[in-house]
Amino acid sequence: MDCLFCAIIAGEIPSRQVYADDLTVAFLDISPWHRGHTLVVPRRHVTDVLSDPSALGEIAASVTATAALLVDKLNADGVNVLINSGAVAGQEVFHLHVHLIPRYADRPGMAGLMEREQNIDLDAVHQCLVG
Repeated sequence: MDCLFCAIIAGEIPSRQVYADDLTVAFLDISPWHRGHTLVVPRRHVTDVLSDPSALGEIAASVTATAALLVDKLNADGVNVLINSGAVAGQEVFHLHVHLIPRYADRPGMAGLMEREQNIDLDAVHQCLVG
């Protein structure tokens, strides 16, 4: 299998991991929309949210825990939770992943989500999250 996220989970490709448990790994997106944009992925390979009805339930607690971490450590005012399923929906890596995108009061609403922040220092964000 040639899966980018499976390689990250296996430690073959480095990532800025912010959360992990027996079922999931969460790491910073390398091309974030907003400061703290994080992906939560199941450790087992699942192509997308529609290919296995049990997969979303298996990772739900990790999604919630990671979102709470982002809000707490980054002082976010909210978070968008997004799943793309299929290429036409924008899925680029075909391993189920949940985007957690911290949101801040200075850029509210869906219009603010679509405006990608520039010059995000991933190392500084990672340090803030994991200390």
